[in-house]
Amino acid sequence: MEITALYYLVPSLIMFCCGLYGFLTRRNMIAMLISLELMLNGVDLNFVIFNRFLFPGQMEGMIFTLFGIALAAAETALAIAIIINIFRWVNNIDIRELNQMKF
Repeated sequence: MEITALYYLVPSLIMFCCGLYGFLTRRNMIAMLISLELMLNGVDLNFVIFNRFLFPGQMEGMIFTLFGIALAAAETALAIAIIINIFRWVNNIDIRELNQMKF
């Protein structure tokens, strides 16, 4: 029995869809950030899968994945700093209550 790309793409699709659902339905900024990270991990998994099955001897997909992980880490650090700042001003991290900061 040969393992095809479909066995790897389905979990990646499930990860991305769960992240998208969580991002669109949550109102807590931390939960939205976790959902965004889940989506990015699904995309990184796709880079590795397509590299493995389309270009088995090359490492471009792995390098893109490492850049994606570094980008996700930088994005998370920046987002946590922004969320802490918002919490200091509003004492809440609910998206619906951020319009208090407009003026």
